[in-house]
Amino acid sequence: MSTASAAALEPDGTGAPAPRRGRILAMLGLAQLMAVLDTTIVNIALPSAQADLGFSDGSRQWIITAYALAFAALLLLGGRLADLFGRKPALLVGAGGFAVASAIGGVAPSFAVLVIARALQGIFAALLAPAILSLLNTTFTEPKERAKAFGIFGAIGASGTVLGLLVGGTLTQFLDWRWTMFINVAFAAVVTLAGMRLLTHTRDKAGSRLDLPGTVTISAGLFALVYGFSNAESHSWTSSLTWGFLAAGVVLIIGFALWQSRARDPLLPLSVLRDRDRAASYTALLLTGAGLFGVLLFLTYYLQINRGFSPVTTGLAFLPMILAMMVVAQVATNKLLPALGAKKVLPVGFLVSGAGLLWLTGITLTSSYWAYVLPPLVVIGVGLGAIIPPAMSLATQNVPAEDAGVASATVNVMQQVGGSIGTALLNTLAASAAASYLIGKNAADTAVQGEAALHSYTTAFTWASGLFFAGALITALLYRGKATTGPSLEREHA
Repeated sequence: MSTASAAALEPDGTGAPAPRRGRILAMLGLAQLMAVLDTTIVNIALPSAQADLGFSDGSRQWIITAYALAFAALLLLGGRLADLFGRKPALLVGAGGFAVASAIGGVAPSFAVLVIARALQGIFAALLAPAILSLLNTTFTEPKERAKAFGIFGAIGASGTVLGLLVGGTLTQFLDWRWTMFINVAFAAVVTLAGMRLLTHTRDKAGSRLDLPGTVTISAGLFALVYGFSNAESHSWTSSLTWGFLAAGVVLIIGFALWQSRARDPLLPLSVLRDRDRAASYTALLLTGAGLFGVLLFLTYYLQINRGFSPVTTGLAFLPMILAMMVVAQVATNKLLPALGAKKVLPVGFLVSGAGLLWLTGITLTSSYWAYVLPPLVVIGVGLGAIIPPAMSLATQNVPAEDAGVASATVNVMQQVGGSIGTALLNTLAASAAASYLIGKNAADTAVQGEAALHSYTTAFTWASGLFFAGALITALLYRGKATTGPSLEREHA
């Protein structure tokens, strides 16, 4: 058998037969859905968990923050471990550990145990998420098949946060908040069994060493950055903790970049970031992560608090956006990106989503969902479908196999940091808008309170649209011309 023929039979990242590649895509999609769901699945369950375990309002944020901090801080380490020890072991250990952490959270007898379980979920998700995207990147290398795979995968990733609200609301309403934890055990079991059967063990970077100084520096830097933004959301921008952690995060990340230029085996080779299309894609994912928060959180508040939607109905209200995103994702990655190039496709996607967010600013306290919420949601979904899947594909395209894990981890880092920025920034702007609206008015009046809340939501939508419009300008300037492929990067070592 020829070398080419043998390679065609490999089931892991080296040209697996088409039927097996289809099963690998289904498995990776389920694993991605599990990881993304947990960024929001517990949000709606928090009041029930609080009543059951008896923790305070001030402590409630740690159920969310514990996951976000562990996940963001360890993503690059998780990606490099996948490169060093193999993508299959990384996927299996990540999925198995996530299942154990979820089971602990499901039976948690106290607030402390639940927070620990959420932190453990974040740790194993940081190993799982880069392995998932790295496997997708190395399994689907033929352009048309890659476009289809990333279209499906990107839509799953983008819609997972919304589906988390729907699934979390459904489980909490009809079963118990603990099932928002237990459901991951079932997901992880399927992923683990499928991964054991479908994947082979490869180690593209087996001869290299782990960059410990770089790992410590970037992990501490990302932790400080995400914690600083989280503190700004829960306390204020004037807090010494907020600015102290943000400053420390910036200094550590700069130090990490300087070290990577001289490290023998850098954690994140700077050659991965120097490619213009890849840098533009990372920027697109950062801005999308920040701007998308304005849709998810504030529209959820509006539908549940002001319009009286149940948690399940709120989740269902977002489904048209998800469907629009999934349909456009296929068209954008399979047709538009090869024909027009990223320089045209992604800026238009940003403009469309930004216009949808501006459209949402016209809602009132009595607006009909069908006339005033559904149309702009569909428009936002159309734009996101043209942004996220193409950006994820271009962010990992042509990366050497030995760096696929850490390049994939950078995608997750950008989305996570973007979400943290959006959370802090838009929450602050919304709170300020509500406070300004109440000046000179009867703050005890229920109607006035409703209008103040509405003003805060529309303010957040306006600023979120600004992030998308900025994304249109930045991607139009950064992306090269029509070509969306190029030669693989060569490692740059001194």
